[in-house]
Amino acid sequence: MKEESNAPDYHTMTAPCGLDCFNCPVHLAQSDEEIRKRIMKNTGVSYDDAACGGCRSVNGVCPLGRKHGAKQCETYSCVMAKGFETCADCSDLPCNKLQPLENLPAGVPHNLKVYNLALIRKIGLEKWAREKAKPVRDAYFSEET
Repeated sequence: MKEESNAPDYHTMTAPCGLDCFNCPVHLAQSDEEIRKRIMKNTGVSYDDAACGGCRSVNGVCPLGRKHGAKQCETYSCVMAKGFETCADCSDLPCNKLQPLENLPAGVPHNLKVYNLALIRKIGLEKWAREKAKPVRDAYFSEET
């Protein structure tokens, strides 16, 4: 199966924790001014912090968190230190760094990490990215679920 020429580099655009940066509105805001303006309005962040090139491009420091003094993500640091691509490569999966967080706003996908990583481990990152990431994200944010 030939990949689309405009398909993202799924390895670069998948966060170490299993989040699909390529589907993230903050990433999509890089090329969509309407999304960027909505993010700025809803979060109060600056123009520059309302868009992101993906977790790996910002060394694990989410631009939306900079306003609140965010530091490098512990999961990002751990995966990089172990030399893995994602947590799916680690024998300690799942670990406490991936624990669901109830204090995050409803609009963030962080509670999908373990499920995404299980799929990545089972079917591979490329297949997960092409076939499962968007439907899983869409179902998570659907009002019907």
